[in-house]
Amino acid sequence: MNRTHAPLLLAVFVLGLALAGCDALDIDDVQDPNGPSLSDILENPTRDKLANLAVGIEAGTRTDLSLYLINVGVVGREYYRFSNSDPRFVTELLGKEDFQLDNNTFYIARPWAARYSAIRNAYVLAQASQDFALYSEAERAAAQGYAQTWIAYQLLLNLNLTYNNGVRTDIADLDDLGPIVSPYDAAIANIAAILDEGAASLAAAGDAELPFSTTVDNVGSISLDTASEFRQFNRALAARIAAYRGDFGSIPGLLAESFFDADGDLFTGAYHVYSTGAGDLGNLMFYPVDASAGEIIAGHPSFVTDADPEDQRVFGADPKVALHLNSEGEPTAVSLDGLTSAYTFVRYESISAPIPIIRNAELILLQAEAFAQTGNLGGAVEAINVIRRAAGLDDFGTDAEDDDATLGGVLAEILRQRRYELYGEGHRWVDVRRYNNADCDPTLLDGGGCLNDDFPIDREGDDVWLQFPIPFAENV
Repeated sequence: MNRTHAPLLLAVFVLGLALAGCDALDIDDVQDPNGPSLSDILENPTRDKLANLAVGIEAGTRTDLSLYLINVGVVGREYYRFSNSDPRFVTELLGKEDFQLDNNTFYIARPWAARYSAIRNAYVLAQASQDFALYSEAERAAAQGYAQTWIAYQLLLNLNLTYNNGVRTDIADLDDLGPIVSPYDAAIANIAAILDEGAASLAAAGDAELPFSTTVDNVGSISLDTASEFRQFNRALAARIAAYRGDFGSIPGLLAESFFDADGDLFTGAYHVYSTGAGDLGNLMFYPVDASAGEIIAGHPSFVTDADPEDQRVFGADPKVALHLNSEGEPTAVSLDGLTSAYTFVRYESISAPIPIIRNAELILLQAEAFAQTGNLGGAVEAINVIRRAAGLDDFGTDAEDDDATLGGVLAEILRQRRYELYGEGHRWVDVRRYNNADCDPTLLDGGGCLNDDFPIDREGDDVWLQFPIPFAENV
């Protein structure tokens, strides 16, 4: 597939998107002036209707993705979201003084609802595509696996937010929704099972082409046009989930079935695509370096001060943060509510820049983590050095007598490289939490600031949250 796509018309089939949990599932028969209703899709499916539905699913996976990235990036102290119009980005998200996370506000209700809307549409696709007159046996399996892959990925993003508070993993029957599954280990096991079911369906489809065009961008040597290729994307996500579950022994096998390439381009992978076309969605993580100080994503100062001075991801020609400029083009710091940064977040260079879903750099670092956790420190260091060399850094120490060569030292370096390589892609808060949550009380709504020692605290009294609450509209 080439990298040029028609705009994803969000009105096509993003059915019934609401602003809170259960409401996002209440899409039983929404009339869409641009296409058939839900009941018509189920009762009278056609290849064209399902092709449009697939476009709608992928468009829906981008809805409020920027807000999800703001949530995990701000709580994880990767950047600030300065907004004169909404102080909650620097009060509630950063745990200022007595502020708590609100279960009935935009930062949890909107991304949660968007993910479940895409999930429900994927269930509709999976059901409608099983019409024997519509698709061949291989195409039915391909459509099923495609839908299950998206369902699992969207559930994972919501679980990343709510963690031990759980997620609703079974919404196939709108009249009998499954329960909120918690704690985290139970919920992510369900998600892994859905992803595995998708892989099995895609394997059954063999090399058949997907019966609709996928609009997800792909960079590098991979393609997502056939069931076998889409399965590689599925297995890449499975490797990430295996790391989250601590199942490090399964990661090498999953990587072997993915698009992983130890010597390949770090940016090869699957991406959400954006454009400025009519009816399409732009990348809302983009702000120019001279954006108004009142509406900006500002790089957290620690991202620069903690960096190796030779790191090209910070100090090179194409850094992930840049000095903020005033209207005269002069460097100037920006401040709000006791927080100050001299940097603008520029991980995404334009409003049309794609956002990675998963890419080869992450897979290489997952390999490093799996090697380290299973006793192969040499293999872990070799994988780490692939990432370090690309960033212009010297090799990580390999001397067995060097303290850095211990398991703790190697894991610390892996997390450091994940911090800098995957900056702004939604990983740091999740990574630090999964390695430093031993002292956290899972019964607390937001974790009680139990990660405060693991992240920079910018103001006295700030808290780093363990998790977000389940949205109020879920009525749990």
